[in-house]
Amino acid sequence: MTTRGITAVMVLCALLAACGEKPQTATHRKADGHAYDGTTDGFAAAGWKAGDAASWEQQIRNRAQGQNEYSRASAP
Repeated sequence: MTTRGITAVMVLCALLAACGEKPQTATHRKADGHAYDGTTDGFAAAGWKAGDAASWEQQIRNRAQGQNEYSRASAP
């Protein structure tokens, strides 16, 4: 095969590959809810009430405070 023939085969393969792609459209779109609305599994933190925004915010504060290095450091 010559260089021209190899180039023609490569162009033909590229064109055929582009024609075979299917459109990527979403068929169903799920609307997001509020984070404090709840969960369906059993992995919720103890003391958290589903649907209560104040309870959810308190749990987030407690979790963030547990990651604060200044509050975890103990005096020698």
